Amino acid sequence: MSRGAGERAHLALRRRPLKVLQDCRSYADAVELEFTGEVWHWRGPSPYHFVTVPEPESAELRAAAALVTYGWGMIPVQVSIGATRATTSLFPKDGGYVVPLKDKVRTAEGITVGDVVTVQLTVDV
Repeated sequence: MSRGAGERAHLALRRRPLKVLQDCRSYADAVELEFTGEVWHWRGPSPYHFVTVPEPESAELRAAAALVTYGWGMIPVQVSIGATRATTSLFPKDGGYVVPLKDKVRTAEGITVGDVVTVQLTVDV
């Protein structure tokens, strides 16, 4: 089935900004950060565990966000805690960011609420 002119134009518009972003990168291929933080639990409609990104690292993430963010300011990242690595997205919160901890990471590393963990983040820009 062939695409109509309107659909082709829409796809062309979606591709252009990606090329512009690739041409004006101000970072190397990745931003790598490491920090420690306390694990906390949010009891909202979708309960989850998080670690808050400290302000200095949040500032670096804000600088890279325009190159990688998607919907609502989310930033896709690779997270490593201990020997466990996972793909997730940072959530913007109160001018900074929080790292959601997947159950597989918490279980593998024996992490509970109140634990202080060292988080390594990689943002591909």
